[in-house]
Amino acid sequence: MNYKSHFESALDKVRREGRYRVFADLARQAGAFPAAHHRDPAGVREVTVWCSNDYLGMGQHPDVLAAATEAVQTYGAGAGGTRNISGTTHLHVLLEAELASLHDKDQALVMSSGFVANEAAISTIAQLLPDCLILSDAYNHASMIAGVRHSGCEKQIFRHNDVAHLEQLLRAQPRERAKLIVFESVYSMDGDFGPIAEIVELAKRYNAMTFLDEVHAVGMYGAHGAGVAERDGLMAEIDVIQGTLAKAFGCMGGYIAADGAIIDAVRSHAPGFIFTSSLAPAVVGAALASVQYLKQASALRERHQERAACLKRRLHAAGLPVMPSPSHIVPLLVGEPRRCKEASDMLMAQYGIYIQPINYPTVQRGTERLRITPTPLHDDAVMDRLVEALGEVWSHLEIRLAA
Repeated sequence: MNYKSHFESALDKVRREGRYRVFADLARQAGAFPAAHHRDPAGVREVTVWCSNDYLGMGQHPDVLAAATEAVQTYGAGAGGTRNISGTTHLHVLLEAELASLHDKDQALVMSSGFVANEAAISTIAQLLPDCLILSDAYNHASMIAGVRHSGCEKQIFRHNDVAHLEQLLRAQPRERAKLIVFESVYSMDGDFGPIAEIVELAKRYNAMTFLDEVHAVGMYGAHGAGVAERDGLMAEIDVIQGTLAKAFGCMGGYIAADGAIIDAVRSHAPGFIFTSSLAPAVVGAALASVQYLKQASALRERHQERAACLKRRLHAAGLPVMPSPSHIVPLLVGEPRRCKEASDMLMAQYGIYIQPINYPTVQRGTERLRITPTPLHDDAVMDRLVEALGEVWSHLEIRLAA
């Protein structure tokens, strides 16, 4: 058996399809975001980042940096173990209380990442329910799919945001059977919203639990940044809310918020939580400061929405193929993986603009795109340069413009 050849063959297939991923060597500049230093064989140059999930720039906010520094000086570098074995600092307790308050739930549980939070919570909750059926949106994130698979429970996939199809599947089940509906509030690649109110209504009618992923919404929507469910007045109707500390909050980690019995059950049964080292105190302290700050930062959220709307208008005016998106995410259709990678490379090399190409399997074949995420810190000047550069790249590569 030539083991190496099998790995090389798998990589060759990805390269032939134009899907091979290259990591950009970036050094973000605290205090100068969205600027960063990019290193490659040609040297170091300053670039503007247009694809960060640090949606509000909180990763460089002075309050967040100060809290991280204070936590290191007070608690040290690491937490010292798993949450059960010496790894629960007082900061973890405070952060979970803050997140529970944010979502108006009994308790919250912080985990090492949003992926782990989804995988561990979905699989554990479903396993603890007798004969549970999981109903999952077709566009759910890979972490949610992993949770569904790991549960070992029966699953049914409903067409993306298709509440009629979801109802059809629910109607076919006995009312007394345990059912868990898993879906998202903002789908990260298309930027569309999940139909939360309609799904909540169906869950009540057919006696199902709801699990809502708010990772691309926490910090940015709602009066206090609790997400789309808060914006729509539906937080109390959702059984489990999952979020991340790594996007709008600018740090790292994931969490769930729910009724105390659900949180305690996940805490007591989920291997992905039990056997993982606790987040470092610096991360937890920074996240706590960020959550507290964003609870009061409605002006920052308004500025963020204005920037996204402004960029969409400018791209439309330039004839560029902006995909419809009601949220802060701005997808620009390319439609072919090699062209998508070429466009990204050209933007970086010639214009100092970094936008990572999004290809299959992250999105469906034929919908390859550049996924742009404007922040409150992208001003009109950098926006003008982006639109001009995109127009020139589209022309040079002969990529299809908007119809």
